[in-house]
Amino acid sequence: MRDDISRLDRPPVGTSPVSAATGAWAVVIPTSRYEAERLFHHDTLEVTGLAGTARPAFGAPALIVTDGDQPFVVALGRVGAAAGGEEGGETRAGEPEPLVVHYTCRAFDDPVPAASLTLTGPVTAVDVATYRALAGQLAPTGDRRTWLVSLDLPIEAPTAAEAVRLFWSYVRDLGPRELPTFVYPSGDELAMQAFVLGAEANQDPEEDD
Repeated sequence: MRDDISRLDRPPVGTSPVSAATGAWAVVIPTSRYEAERLFHHDTLEVTGLAGTARPAFGAPALIVTDGDQPFVVALGRVGAAAGGEEGGETRAGEPEPLVVHYTCRAFDDPVPAASLTLTGPVTAVDVATYRALAGQLAPTGDRRTWLVSLDLPIEAPTAAEAVRLFWSYVRDLGPRELPTFVYPSGDELAMQAFVLGAEANQDPEEDD
């Protein structure tokens, strides 16, 4: 970050600094990708189809927001290059490189309403005050801890090896959209929770009655 350009106040803890050189941006995450982010961990978000669209500068901080009439901030990130890519959106065969945003803070399970944002496309320039006001509402990432995650499936098979193969086939075909996964902090089995579709799901049919 260039000290001679950046003269803005220090940003909230956990957010990326903003400078006059890069500005701040809002990047829309497609609905299908947002759903996938709640099921699988990704380090980056790639946005395509930006031909003729103003692009954030390399290193610019970004609010990652949902599309629609009522957008939500679901993550923060910083514009970077894809693995093996170049800075600045170089083109290949006349097509612009995808915009790659590297996550710096995730809030997919606790998004922040962003009614103050007016989105004009897949990427929108955002003034510093708006960026900091919204970014500052994201809960800071807690301390890392050990979780025990399990998936138990009753498998009928003639051998142990075949049972394992069938297990992975079920996991591949059904995945987190259909299979309940159980998770609890190490040493606190009574706090076990079941998750389906990236959210806590009740697995006790008696409680549904």
